[in-house]
Amino acid sequence: MDEYLEAMNDDMVAAVDALNASLAKVRTGRATPKLVDGVQVLVASYGTSMPLNQLATVQAPDARLLTVTPWDKTTIADIERGIIAAGLGLNPSNDGQIIRVPVPALTQDRRRDLVKQVKQATENSKVRIRQVRKEYNDMFKQGEKDGEISEDAMHRLLAKVQEATDAFVKKVDSVADAKEAEILEV
Repeated sequence: MDEYLEAMNDDMVAAVDALNASLAKVRTGRATPKLVDGVQVLVASYGTSMPLNQLATVQAPDARLLTVTPWDKTTIADIERGIIAAGLGLNPSNDGQIIRVPVPALTQDRRRDLVKQVKQATENSKVRIRQVRKEYNDMFKQGEKDGEISEDAMHRLLAKVQEATDAFVKKVDSVADAKEAEILEV
């Protein structure tokens, strides 16, 4: 049964990791290379769509600017179009060698919208954690019905599942609270 509990923990950790990944893409008014992690660039000369991080180096020299240095200078226009098409609200400009992406300050309305996005992602993560709890609770209850585990063992396992669920929900809340504070920071 310990193997099942470890697998359950892994599933819950995956839910928290997915939340962290989705929150990393939420713009906070500060420049960070993670902001453009999910950008796909249609490279005409290669005839394919590629992730930005496979075409260029992305850096944040200061809090309001990203610099994108393409490895192949012929892809500069494609990269610029890809950043615009990503819908991040960013306006890149290039000088033929490097693309500068200023990160504008957030308005109060935009901050509220981003907080709503954070809350939605947080709720999705909590739902996933609860689904994992239900899967394992059902598995342990079925094991008790099938005579594989005793009733006392089932109750102990259900208590452990609930403890893990509570701990991971707390972790999700703390991650979300930190991101909200970062967004609302002026």
